[in-house]
Amino acid sequence: MENLKTGSDTLFILLGAIMVLAMHSGFAFLELGTVRKKNQVNALVKIMTDFAISTLAYFFIGYSIAYGVTFFTGAEALAQKNGYDLVKFFFLLTFAAAIPAIVSGGVAERARFNPMLVATFMLVGFIYPFFEGIAWNNRFGVQDWLLANFGAGFHDFAGSVVVHAVGGWIALAAVLLLGARRGRYTKEGRMSAHPPSSIPFLALGAWILTVGWFGFNVMSAQEIGKISGLVAVNSLMAMVGGTLVALWAGKNDPGFVHNGPLAGLVAVCAGSDVMHPLGALLTGSIAGGLFVWMFILTQNRWKIDDVLGVWPLHGLCGAWGGLAAGIFGMSALGGLGGVSFMSQLVGTLLGVGIAFVGGYAVYFVISKAVGIRLTAEEEFNGADLSIHKITATPERESGW
Repeated sequence: MENLKTGSDTLFILLGAIMVLAMHSGFAFLELGTVRKKNQVNALVKIMTDFAISTLAYFFIGYSIAYGVTFFTGAEALAQKNGYDLVKFFFLLTFAAAIPAIVSGGVAERARFNPMLVATFMLVGFIYPFFEGIAWNNRFGVQDWLLANFGAGFHDFAGSVVVHAVGGWIALAAVLLLGARRGRYTKEGRMSAHPPSSIPFLALGAWILTVGWFGFNVMSAQEIGKISGLVAVNSLMAMVGGTLVALWAGKNDPGFVHNGPLAGLVAVCAGSDVMHPLGALLTGSIAGGLFVWMFILTQNRWKIDDVLGVWPLHGLCGAWGGLAAGIFGMSALGGLGGVSFMSQLVGTLLGVGIAFVGGYAVYFVISKAVGIRLTAEEEFNGADLSIHKITATPERESGW
């Protein structure tokens, strides 16, 4: 029965792919509104180009590593089942391409453009699909081991860990290697303000991501017969919880308010199909507070210059979501059951470890080979000059 896909299934997952593809414009506008004006062009170009590089990396290498599927067959074979397998690739690609989009927000304003594209290819071609295959395709026997030892496998319905925690911890590795933007912290240890360039653009990006997330989560069923309204309502409740707690914890700061729903949605991805809506509300609420408090701590106390706060938002809230699925997914707490907290803990730690070690290795090698940090002049003038010149006018060639 698994191979019998209808045209409705193909359309269903195609619409999901389109909704998640649209979310990448949300990543772009969120970064555009957060960085300084001199770096806005670079932010837009990065997200678009990263998606293109991700497509090639995932098509030729990554999808095969995760699922053992290649597309080097005839057109007749590819068209079987209404081309469902091809559209499934497209849908899962949009998830994979979120990894460099997440990283982009963390390393903004001081990373060289071309070396980061090389990193994108390596991450989407090798690092991300390695853990994706473990979590979503039972590769390498990890899920069988968890089932045998803890009574359930690692459960991540829509990618709290597979996508978001992995992307956030890769971003942390890159941010640590790059160091802070020049002038961000004074010699006395004080922080120099780099306010968002456009709250409306930041808000637009957050809204695009929020709306698209219902495709991200609900369409993770991948077949129309498996669609669940529970996933939609749980996503809604987590979004609301994240928004309100971020509003309170962030003292009405618009940047926190618009990232609050994203924190809640990141966290609920893993258990959105097994939680009670009240569990989803608590999951999102905790994520909203976690993002605000950890963003402030990393920026002010630890001096980690993560521009969009992608490690707190995706890395930490994603890891929390992996654990929350094992808590609020339990039948004793109103969930549907079939989950194990220990499996969630082991799976989450494995994803975080693969992401941080793999990401650090990729960026370290590229840094030593060609360098990943902009020169002082390039950073002063605005992002990577090779990109800045694409839309440069005579009055802009020395900076915005």
